[in-house]
Order: sequence, then C-alpha cells, then structure tokens
Amino acid sequence: MISRREFITQLAKIAPLLGGAGILLSDPYWQGLLYGGERGIALAGGYLDEIVRTAPRAHYWASPASSGTGCIACHGIQDNIHGKQHVHKENIVKCLLCAHGCLIKPGDRGRCRTRMNVNGELRSLVYGRPVSIHVDPIEKKPFYHFLPGADVYTIGTSGCPFQCKFCQNWELSQSSPEDYPVPFASPASISRSAFERKASVIAYSYNEPTVYTEYLTDIARAGKKLGLRSVLISCGFMNEAPLAEMCSVLDAIKIDLKGFSEHFYLTVSNAELRPVLRSIQQIAKSRIHLEIVNLVVPTLNDSDTMLQELITWVLAEVGPDVPIHFSRFHPDYQMLNLPPTPIATLERARDMALSRGIHYPYIGNVPRHPGNHTYCPNCKKAVIQRHGYFITEMNLKNGRCKFCRRKIAGVWV
Repeated sequence: MISRREFITQLAKIAPLLGGAGILLSDPYWQGLLYGGERGIALAGGYLDEIVRTAPRAHYWASPASSGTGCIACHGIQDNIHGKQHVHKENIVKCLLCAHGCLIKPGDRGRCRTRMNVNGELRSLVYGRPVSIHVDPIEKKPFYHFLPGADVYTIGTSGCPFQCKFCQNWELSQSSPEDYPVPFASPASISRSAFERKASVIAYSYNEPTVYTEYLTDIARAGKKLGLRSVLISCGFMNEAPLAEMCSVLDAIKIDLKGFSEHFYLTVSNAELRPVLRSIQQIAKSRIHLEIVNLVVPTLNDSDTMLQELITWVLAEVGPDVPIHFSRFHPDYQMLNLPPTPIATLERARDMALSRGIHYPYIGNVPRHPGNHTYCPNCKKAVIQRHGYFITEMNLKNGRCKFCRRKIAGVWV
C-alpha cells in the first residue's frame, strides 16, 4: 500500500497517457484522489508557455512606462528621490498587491511566483487555474461564528507571499503555477459548480488567496448572483487597496495571526507582522465578519508574554467579540523537529483570553475538547457544541442564547 503522495508522483509520470490534466476537474474518481483533503496535491507538468500566453493582466501594479504613474508609486519617502531624474532602461514593474512590494524585471516574477512581468505588463499566472477543489464543513476553515454547519466549496491555486516553515499546505503554497497542469476554469463555472454541489459558501483557501485576488473577486461576484456567500482564509499580508476590493465582495475573513513578534514573522515566515495587523484593523472597520487564528508553536510563539501581547492588541483594536482560535501545531514541512503543541499550553492561552475579557476564545486542532464549544459570555452555558468539525447541539435562536437571551456575535442565518 503506497501513500497518496507516492501515488501522485507515479501518476504524474503517466499523465500524458491519461490525457494530461483534463481529468482533474471532470472525473469524480480522480477528484477524490487528487483533490481529497486540505493538502490539495495535484499533477505536475511543464506548461508555463501556455500559462503566460493566456494569463490576463493583473491588477495593482505600477511601472515608469504607465501613463499618469508618478515615481512615488514605486519609491517610498526613504528613497529620497525628490528633485532627482532617472530614465529606466527596462520595463520594470512594481507589484502593489502585497506588502513585499516586489520590483519585477521583464520575464521575472514576484516572491509569490504567481505574477510575472511580461513585456512591461504584470500578468496573473493563476487566474482560472485552481489546483485544489474540495467541499468542507465551514468549521474546518475554521469559522465558528459564521453559518455553523454550512458546506463550503473551497478552492486554492499555487503560490504564497510567505515561506512559513511549518506550512501544512506547502505543496501548494510553495509551488509555482506550472507545477500543476490544470484546465482553465472560469469564475462562472466555479460558482455554478459550487451551486450544483449544494454548497452555500465559496471559500478561498489552501494557499494564500491574495495571489489570485482578481480570480477570487470575480468568482465572488458571480457567486452572489446565485445566492452564494464568499469567505477568505488569509495570512493578511495584502495592501490596503486590494483588501478594500476583497472586502466589497466577501462576507467573512479569517486571518492567521501567526505570532505577536516581528522576529517570529521574519525568521519563521520570511515576512513582517505590521502589515498583518493593519489588515486586521481594516477588516474590522469594514464590518465584515472576522475571526482570528493563532497557531501556537512550542518554544517559538507560546510564551505568556507573546500571548498576552496578542490578546491585549486584539481587545484594543478589534474588540472582545472577535473569535480567536488558539490552534495546535503539528510538525510539517521544514519544522519537523518540534513536537505538537501541548494541550495545556492551548488551555493556558484560552484561559488568558477569557480572564482578559475575550468573549469567544477557542482551542483548535484538538477534537472533542470542550474548548471547541461556543459559550454564552453571560450565562456561560454552551450555545453550540461541536464534535470535530460537526455541530452536535445548537442552543441559539435568532442569534441569541436560548438560556438567557444574550445576543451572540456572529452571522447565523
């Protein structure tokens, strides 16, 4: 009995004999093998030329050659360019999608590997190229205060602006678009497929959805015409303008706040904390439903000091009603040397949050733990009980606790 990963590797070798990637989205048997589960492993292949040829123009970028573009679009105040003149010899572009602000030469890509400078124009290599498609319960995302029990049609592509050493979806997040030969799927076809699968929500997940923001916003708009809602599972590293567009079409966002330390972000994710905090503030102000996940990694971000700082910031900036999931780390990718998070550590984090006034702190990735349940902040009784990803008891009526009538923050209908 070989593992699924070994099976995929062998299958990739014979993909041309099977008709290439055309089987991936059409045949339920192959869907089950290739798309079954969060890891979303798919066939690899070399079809970069086709991707580049058909890739649409990306949003959110600037170049010296663009009409009306000032130098300040690419340069910050710290560059001290006032009064200086410079002629760019190359059609360089600056990506304005995420906080990295990649400067990209012709033929090159940004750090996410999904956006390429093609003759002075930034193109999205992942538009219409979903690698992983699966229907999950919404609790798996996790969303605990948004349509409990809903079936969620989840898609993901390749690429990510982060390089998290503990990533559990690294086969997608750390891959490039040409690694997975998949047929083009239009936004209308994705939304229609979700509707036909009787999912009420479309989720953008698996890798970092910001890298396919043009695709996800088009899908969300198409989904709304069919009565479907859209949710984003994100690292929160996008810039303000693209996030504003996403907020205009999304119904809920879950942000992974990986730790409350710039050093942690730099050494573990090769990124920065500050842009993530700004995104959380922007989402909260937009009044879209927001939940936060903190993956608690032993010895790296599990100190009382860091946990208290995170809790203090959340209380001050977004308030006590935003759910916080303290989730259990499991060894994966480049971080196999650490053990799973002790459950006692997660319980300590949840107790800290409760004692400080957070209304809805949770323990994640520990099935059957009472910290998975939703409790009324007033009478302390369980208003939603969960067993793994499934609802076992619901004591909410019209968004209020059945026992004391306290309103429970969330989107329930």
